[in-house]
Amino acid sequence: MNRALFVIDVQESFRQREIWRAGSNPDLILNVNRLVENFRASGDFVVWVLHSEPGTGGVFDPANGHVRLLDGITPPTNNEPTLVKTSHNVFTTTNAGQFLTERRIFDLTVCGIRTEQCVETTARVGGDLGYAVTFVTDATLTFPIPHPDSAGASVDEILADPRTLSNEAIVERTERVLDGRFATVRKTAEVAGAAFVA
Repeated sequence: MNRALFVIDVQESFRQREIWRAGSNPDLILNVNRLVENFRASGDFVVWVLHSEPGTGGVFDPANGHVRLLDGITPPTNNEPTLVKTSHNVFTTTNAGQFLTERRIFDLTVCGIRTEQCVETTARVGGDLGYAVTFVTDATLTFPIPHPDSAGASVDEILADPRTLSNEAIVERTERVLDGRFATVRKTAEVAGAAFVA
């Protein structure tokens, strides 16, 4: 047990937004489940992370019932902790660092939603804290980022706008800025083994 998998923000909150249909990765749930199965089979830790914005009235407000794992995700076992964060990275507002230190875990694998936001930020902070971080890109998901002038645009308008930052551009940029600096970028099959190749 010298590795930990952080499953970050793979939660129903995102499915409540119209932009969900423009998500980057239809294999997200499949690949996250493959990683979870692999870590469990290896006797390593799986740590579940949910993002919460109490009192906001939005999709991340736990009062609205969406701060829970996506349907289809393999549920946590009794010995797998669920951390609830209010920051973009997992470390700042949870006891994740303490959890890892107490178990002498220095090898951290990250996956989840969104590629360039909470997952990338966790990888950067983890790298700065001295963890060997593996970023599993095809077990992350993101959405197109509209131009700042596109406030209030529909999803179709966002997708048609040439100024929109595409999913492909976001993923390429994230992999490029992380790999060899804050993390090692891998695919699910590389981490979970050839037995998991679809």
